[in-house]
Amino acid sequence: MFKIGYRTAKTAVGTTAAIVISQWIGLENFVSAGIITILCIQNTKKKSLHAARSRFLACAVAMIFSFVFFEGIGYYAPVVGLLLLFFIPTLVAIQLKEGVVTSSVIILHIFSAGQVTKELILNEFYIITIGIGVALLMNLYMPSVEKRLYTLQEEIEKNFTAIFHEIALYLRNKDHMWDGKEIVQTEKLLKEGKMLAFQNVENHLLRDDKVFYSYFVMREKQFNIIERILGIVTSISHQVKAALVLADFMDILSTRIHPGNTALVHLKKLYDLKAEIDQMGLPDTREEFEARAALFQFIKEMEEYLLIKSSFKGLKKEKTAGQKKQPAHGIE
Repeated sequence: MFKIGYRTAKTAVGTTAAIVISQWIGLENFVSAGIITILCIQNTKKKSLHAARSRFLACAVAMIFSFVFFEGIGYYAPVVGLLLLFFIPTLVAIQLKEGVVTSSVIILHIFSAGQVTKELILNEFYIITIGIGVALLMNLYMPSVEKRLYTLQEEIEKNFTAIFHEIALYLRNKDHMWDGKEIVQTEKLLKEGKMLAFQNVENHLLRDDKVFYSYFVMREKQFNIIERILGIVTSISHQVKAALVLADFMDILSTRIHPGNTALVHLKKLYDLKAEIDQMGLPDTREEFEARAALFQFIKEMEEYLLIKSSFKGLKKEKTAGQKKQPAHGIE
């Protein structure tokens, strides 16, 4: 079964409304109002406003070019091509290239009419206004994606918890097996999260709400560190005592994955852990030396992981029925 999206539904309703209104007030070429509506309905409110502006201004420029070329040279087919030869680069130069298709429709209307009159210009102006106006009305409604964003946040943090727990298990037992499915899942979740978060930003006209987008960017940076850590951890398993200490730290950290921000608490614990390892005896073999070096590289990566979180101001918890949103107070 195919699925009809909200944009498809808005396009169908908006196109019909634009055509009906244009026909009802007796406009020539009234169907073109529906075409303009189709072109102006976008995925976000900001994109819709930008599309409306570009197409309106492009149509105004098209009327000027039509008057100059058709009235100055004549209403012949080659003149249409000559007009477009200069018109399209002009729109590109003034950053109105999105309006090329819409404005070309207006040019062809004027060409078909055979003369530029006041009535024709008003007719085209009404078609443009109705088409763009209906599209803007349709785009006033944009379904909220915040519920999905909170779900993605929870799923990503759940995967982070699982990954850290698996790292701790490996540090205790190098024979521990893990399929790594959380890595693949998290990569997909982060990609979807950034896309929806950007869409959420584009749908807020009166406020600049980038907290979700900043959150997913922050988690993406942390995820890149986690991927590097996975390549380091295999070299630490020979340092039994240090590995066990680090495993305990990762287990604690795995229970503190949260949208809130008190990462400085765990940064202090990490520095204490580094100091504790510094007090351990010097490596006796080359293998132990390489393991110790990997251990400090691991700690350095974890420090960067926590510093990234410490720079994030925090994400509010999802509001439940009858409750106001309260700041989250987690760790990572």
